[in-house]
Amino acid sequence: MKLSGPAAKEYLRKPDAAHTAILIFGADAMRVADARTQSIKFLVGPQGEEEMRLTRINAADLRKDPALLDDAIKAQGFFPGHRVAFVEDATDGLAKTLEAALADWQPGDAQVIITAGQLTAKSALRKVVENHRNAVSIGLYDDPPSGADIELAISDAGLERPSQDVMDQLLSLANSLEPGDFRQTLEKISLYKLSDNTPLTLEDVAACAPQSADADVDDILDAVTDGQPDQLGPLLRNLTAQGVLPVTLCIQATRHFRRLHMVASDPNGPASGVGRLRPPVFGPRRDKISRQAGRWGRDRLERALTALTDLDLQLRSAQSAPPAALAERTFIRLAMIARQ
Repeated sequence: MKLSGPAAKEYLRKPDAAHTAILIFGADAMRVADARTQSIKFLVGPQGEEEMRLTRINAADLRKDPALLDDAIKAQGFFPGHRVAFVEDATDGLAKTLEAALADWQPGDAQVIITAGQLTAKSALRKVVENHRNAVSIGLYDDPPSGADIELAISDAGLERPSQDVMDQLLSLANSLEPGDFRQTLEKISLYKLSDNTPLTLEDVAACAPQSADADVDDILDAVTDGQPDQLGPLLRNLTAQGVLPVTLCIQATRHFRRLHMVASDPNGPASGVGRLRPPVFGPRRDKISRQAGRWGRDRLERALTALTDLDLQLRSAQSAPPAALAERTFIRLAMIARQ
């Protein structure tokens, strides 16, 4: 049997313990790992591995010794409860081994969980599971999470449904993070709000969201657009130490100033222009973009875009000047323009 869409997502949260086997496959290894962790935890509980009710079998080991899976399926543990035999990183080369093991499966044996990378419709491994009378196959794809997915994840984390602005921010965060990272972020928010009965705010989400080099790039862009050249040196050195290239900073800055230019060029004013941005922005970031676009104005933003275009050409040319110095000089010039 093959499941997809909402039915597959719901099944992975609460898989049927009576099924012989579950195959979870997809190109995104993190997404597959997160799904099987969720399913195994539901089936054997948080203490399943400690109580030896979970047996992990690597595909490479199973190829060398096909009896490993049969032994894991039939073995009886010291602790009562549901048992799972987990086969990791399976390929079509294990199709016959798995087919034989599933054919011998009896009620009371360990349930088999199989994970694999991307599998085509003609995959032998998929056919073994999908043609079995009591097994389930689920393919995971890089579809962005829906609002319903976010609400479900929020509920699982023990949080109440927040306001629409916060929901929009969480949706944007879910689209930028791996599923496992987003789940950890929600758990962090849940701990952050422990014993706090006030509604979840944008500031709470920002305090718990993962920090990365992108956050430092945003700090540089804020320093430039707010006219704070004295802050650029330490920020640029920090990004350089992280391996961020000057040409990457130039691209990010150009994208930011083009967005401000679009907002400032709206005939109805920046407040209207920021509402036309795609993807949309929300909360404090929306207010910041509107404020920056209004202060700079279209003419100065065009000067900034010209300077960034010149920087991009210099960075991509055969010039001998240090790229980091060129980028820092341009950003200082832009910060000084902001003060005019």
